[in-house]
Amino acid sequence: MLDAVWYAVAVRSNFERIVAQSLRQKEYEVFLPSYLSKRRWSDRTKVVECALFSGYLFCRMDLRQRVPLLNTPGVASIVGIGKCAVPVEDCEIAAIQRLVESGLPVAPWPFLKAGQFVYINRGPLAGVEGIVIASKNRSRLVVSVEMLQRSVTVEIENDWAEPSRPAYSRSGEYMPACQPAGLSYATVRRSL
Repeated sequence: MLDAVWYAVAVRSNFERIVAQSLRQKEYEVFLPSYLSKRRWSDRTKVVECALFSGYLFCRMDLRQRVPLLNTPGVASIVGIGKCAVPVEDCEIAAIQRLVESGLPVAPWPFLKAGQFVYINRGPLAGVEGIVIASKNRSRLVVSVEMLQRSVTVEIENDWAEPSRPAYSRSGEYMPACQPAGLSYATVRRSL
C-alpha cells in the first residue's frame, strides 16, 4: 500500500465499532479513538466506551481501493470536499494516537480554530502541539482534526507546555505545521 493515506470515514451514528470491525475483516487499517464516559440512566450509572469522534472513524487506505469500504454496511461516505475525498494529515492522526495512548483522561471538545498554541515538552505527550485552555484551575490541551472540524481535549500539567508561535503565510492565513498541500485556512487575526 504505497499510496495509502488516512481518510476520515463518516458512519451511521453509534455504528463506529461495528463498522471498524467490518473494515478490519476486509484488511483495512482502522483507527477508532475512544474515551470512557459516565452514562446515567434512571436506575443506574455506568462507565461506557464511546467514540472520540462520534459518527467518524479513520481508515488508512489507497483511495483506489475504496469500493469495498463504501459497500460496508454503516458507512455513509469518505469525508472530503464535494465528491473529492481529502486525506487527514498524518501529524493530526499521530497527535490523536498519542493522546489516546497516553492514559490521560481524554474527551471530545468543541472545535477551536484560534487560541494559545503550545508545544508539549514534557510528560507522556512530549512533542505534541495544540491549543491550551484553562478549565477549573487546570490546563487542558486541545488537538484538532481540521478535516472534521472537531477537537479533543486532555488534561495536562501547566509546566508541560511552552508557547509555540503559529506560522502565518504572507496573506495572513494560519499555516499549521502539518498544513495539507492545496488547502486554504481561514485568516486568524494575529495578536502581537
